[in-house]
Amino acid sequence: MGYENLELYIDGRFRAGSAGDAEDVFNPATDDVLGTVPHATAGDLDEALAAAEKGFQTWKAMTPLARQHIINKAADLMDARIDEMARNMTLEMGKPLFESRIELALGADCLRWFGEEGKRAYGRIIPSRIPGARQLVMKEPVGVASAFVAWNFPCMNVVRKIGAALGAGCSLIIKPSEETPATAVSIARCFADAGLPDGVLNMVFGVPDTVSRHILGSPTVKKLSFTGSVPVGKHLQKIAADNLIRCTMELGGHSPVIVMDDADVDKAVDVIGKNKFRNAGQVCISPTRFYVQENVYEKFVEGFTEIASNLKVGNGLDDGIEMGPLIADRRLGIMEGWVNDAKDHGATVTAGGERLGNKGAFWKPTIMRDVPEDARIMNEEPFGPVAPVASFKTMDEVIDRANKLPFGLASYVFTSDGAKAKALEAGIDAGMVGVNHPGVSTPETPFGGVNESGYGHEGGIEGLETHLRVKFVTEMGV
Repeated sequence: MGYENLELYIDGRFRAGSAGDAEDVFNPATDDVLGTVPHATAGDLDEALAAAEKGFQTWKAMTPLARQHIINKAADLMDARIDEMARNMTLEMGKPLFESRIELALGADCLRWFGEEGKRAYGRIIPSRIPGARQLVMKEPVGVASAFVAWNFPCMNVVRKIGAALGAGCSLIIKPSEETPATAVSIARCFADAGLPDGVLNMVFGVPDTVSRHILGSPTVKKLSFTGSVPVGKHLQKIAADNLIRCTMELGGHSPVIVMDDADVDKAVDVIGKNKFRNAGQVCISPTRFYVQENVYEKFVEGFTEIASNLKVGNGLDDGIEMGPLIADRRLGIMEGWVNDAKDHGATVTAGGERLGNKGAFWKPTIMRDVPEDARIMNEEPFGPVAPVASFKTMDEVIDRANKLPFGLASYVFTSDGAKAKALEAGIDAGMVGVNHPGVSTPETPFGGVNESGYGHEGGIEGLETHLRVKFVTEMGV
């Protein structure tokens, strides 16, 4: 079982880039080179655009039921190939093998959900004020879609884009991350083997800004869906504006966790402790700012510190590993910067706080207590296994602190009081709120943020709607 053969996928054919340009893909646990991912040339991108336009004409003419059968078959192939795909994901991303398997299984479910929901792109009939006239509102696919995605979830970031676009009847050009390409290529192979018509799905790699400018510069593209950082999202939105391309932006966050003093603290520590270090904290909805009411602060910090200190960190392919490496060595210096700055502002490290070993991008799970609001980590998304904890007195105070940043993606609340839960749900400015559990992301629920965390949604009927447009027809005498 070897690493995936990395290729572009254009017009139903897997192949190398025309000019032979490529870049290495590294295993973040060992620093070994896994393979080389090809770069698409301008000519390759033009071929993908032409193929997507042709594929769209074919795909939109098929019934939603026929489209669903193909999408479901691709999902079934993902299930059948999960062992190999999970291994490749762990090799290129670093996450523990059990996390890779969970992500792939959820990805297959996501595809099935969108394939099924595509049959429910309902319109409506509006009673007419004009005698003898009939008024119809119809939903139709917006056209050729494009997508650019980050490396942290090599499967889910990809299948959310594919599922929504194909479920709605659109064709798609997607550029996955060059750091985690094998998972994406293997998903494309599942669709190819499922009988997807040529040109409906096209997958390219290359220098991100070069690829995005070329694709978004084409009048062929009618939709952009992006998962990544706030600065890049703003950059892409400006490019897309020239052709009035509609956008869905799933951008960064800095998710507050509020633990009230009536909460089950042991449960809160267990739930949020496990969730914080999932994917080594490299999750846009990861809990990242911990606000704990004074009466239970010491108990929470003690429990959280114990969880972090006992996590088994190592190569995700090894048995019993609970947290793998960061995506690359470049992230280690960033983690060190968060810790040093917080310490300079008076915070105390209670667990971790340093690199683990001298090979691979491993960082010890880190807890810092008494972190003040002016520390950088309380204001900038850490995207790693570093957790700052601070205390608060009143609900009004903590709502203000939770809402002080321009982000608004996810947030989490722990309380046993229904009235407090409702007040926090209403008061927190975020696209998603999890109360006493972190499950804010499933295929059937809307996933998205507000403010600088973006707009539009993935998942749920809202995710399908972003790839549909409305046509109004009024007719008489027919």
